[in-house]
Amino acid sequence: MILALNTATRQCSIALLRMDRTVIAENLMSEGKGHFGSLMPAVDMLITGSGFKPKDIQCVAVAAGPGSFTGLRVGLSLAKGFCQALRVPVIGISSLRALAFQLPFSPLPIAPLLSSRKGEVFTALFLWNRENELQRKEKDNCFKLDALPSLFPEPTVFIGNDFSNQGNLLKEWVGSHAKIAPPQCWQLSASSVGTLALARFDAGDFDDPGALIPRYYRPPDIRSKPDFPNSR
Repeated sequence: MILALNTATRQCSIALLRMDRTVIAENLMSEGKGHFGSLMPAVDMLITGSGFKPKDIQCVAVAAGPGSFTGLRVGLSLAKGFCQALRVPVIGISSLRALAFQLPFSPLPIAPLLSSRKGEVFTALFLWNRENELQRKEKDNCFKLDALPSLFPEPTVFIGNDFSNQGNLLKEWVGSHAKIAPPQCWQLSASSVGTLALARFDAGDFDDPGALIPRYYRPPDIRSKPDFPNSR
């Protein structure tokens, strides 16, 4: 089985999946202050409560960014600790790809959004092809909210991590061609991270634990928008 971790967003999540991609168990955790302190006990409870032991884990998947600076460091550290202790591979997955993955069969392009700082959002663009594969159309990057209309001039489905603040404003930001995903979809799920990682696991495509670092896509407190390298 695979252990999947998402600490990229304020509401973090953990999941166990079988190698056939079925979900054994998943836990969404509160976004309250200090919630990362309960992460390890929650992982232990998820594993033992599902009738397994740590030695049953064959791979660790982790949301590698973009997202919360602190959260990404916590998640990557935990994932690396598990893979080193258990001698299993680790696989980092783009947080935005995992979020877009939660809207299968969409005929329209999908723009996932993750809150950043100072009125900015992390975003990218994806599209499901005829073979039902999620294809990347634009790189993960960080933009000011007022840049969204020029980035998405065509009908696009939006999904994010903060429906209360982002969802109701998207039509105002982008216009009438903004299609809003259902509110219940608006949280990055660890099971989505795990499912994407399993495709790479089957292909033997693992990350080097020493080289796997958080994908911040912007330095702290800097507003520039460089053209960052593509991400998985």
